Amino acid sequence: MQFELFLLAAPVILFSMVAHEYAHGYAALKQGDPTAYQLGRLTWNPVKHIDPFMTILLPIMTWFGSGGGFIFGGAKPVPVVPRNYRNFKRGDIVVSLAGIASNVVIAVGAVLVLVLLGLLGRAVPALAETCAILQVMMSYGIFFNLLLAYFNLLPIPPLDGSHVMKYLLPPRWALHYQNFGRFGILVLLLLFTVGRPFFATLMMPLFVMTRFAFGIAFPFIIPSQVVPNPFLGMA
Repeated sequence: MQFELFLLAAPVILFSMVAHEYAHGYAALKQGDPTAYQLGRLTWNPVKHIDPFMTILLPIMTWFGSGGGFIFGGAKPVPVVPRNYRNFKRGDIVVSLAGIASNVVIAVGAVLVLVLLGLLGRAVPALAETCAILQVMMSYGIFFNLLLAYFNLLPIPPLDGSHVMKYLLPPRWALHYQNFGRFGILVLLLLFTVGRPFFATLMMPLFVMTRFAFGIAFPFIIPSQVVPNPFLGMA
């Protein structure tokens, strides 16, 4: 059953990661930086965005390592050259938040599709099981996109939120903050390992948002006889 759920989750998660990076590249283009476009990265072709570790190994490791209870990963970052932005500060903020915004939009869209599938499955009983399975996919879409949006908002370099935080700090602090960015990956690794209790506390708002989303969708969820929805308990 764990493998079957992974097969349902994987395409939704891949689409969400590609959308996140596409949004960065598109926003950069609109702000005056054509780098992603010129390098062929402004595309929905997932092959162009696949990173062997972040896109393949990490999702598999987190999924099966958690017994199917958690999954995380990312696509290959699109290249941007901030000095090309017409307005450096505005461009940096817009491009950084574009990926987060895309995931929020997808999460909201997944809630709406889940509700529509529920209405369709109840109106046409012959489609109920198919709708229920598709609802499982949408459930992963809700959770993973909220996860991507919230996680990237954390003000830990090089996450997207750090590009906004540096403008909220006094200039001297901002300089030290950006220099700290070279240790950002190490900080994230520590949070994922020895700092798990603190990381779990840090992620509590994510679970509050997820419960809220599933609270809206719960009355429309159709129980599947083939693949149980793992998020029913969050409603």
